[in-house]
Amino acid sequence: MPASKAQQAITLARRKQLVELRRQGVHYDDQRILDLGYATPSAASKDMIRVLKQRRDEQDAEISVYRQQENERLDDELNRLEGLAAAAHTVLNNRHILVNNGRVILHPETDQPMEDDAPVLQAIDRLVKIEEARRRNGERRAKLNGLDMPVKAEVTGAAGGPLAFSTADPDKLSALIAATSRLDTDAPTNTATSTPEEDDEDEDPAG
Repeated sequence: MPASKAQQAITLARRKQLVELRRQGVHYDDQRILDLGYATPSAASKDMIRVLKQRRDEQDAEISVYRQQENERLDDELNRLEGLAAAAHTVLNNRHILVNNGRVILHPETDQPMEDDAPVLQAIDRLVKIEEARRRNGERRAKLNGLDMPVKAEVTGAAGGPLAFSTADPDKLSALIAATSRLDTDAPTNTATSTPEEDDEDEDPAG
């Protein structure tokens, strides 16, 4: 049965005080934490885990909403770029006559209207800029959605061949091993002790 609004308010207030005490470095077996209404230090620890899990879920939800909004914005940008590209292609396909002071300029040899290259060149320049904007859009989308592959570095010898260790002194070998170990590490590892799954968040954890 879900907790009543009054019980939820009490639990929220107790958890707020628990978080504040833990920020101050107070241990779970400290009487100040037990006086909040926790039966045991273990009960206080489990309630703290619930608080952290709830905050993590809230942050994940905010990130998901932000990612969705950014993806929609990027979609709108691509649609606008598509419209600009279509307009530029229309300019490329049209015939442009060179005009000066309202008069058509004729070719001196053929006596035919001369083509105006300026609109064509401007349309080509616009298409190049549109392609660049599309590329940036794709890069932004890849970063936003975590699609970029991690970059790994590799230490090799001359011309990309294997390293020669036979003539290296021990100090150089130790330094090289340390360097390659750092290069092969993708991200810091969380060495904190894992915690088991907890009970339903709605229950009163004080008991």
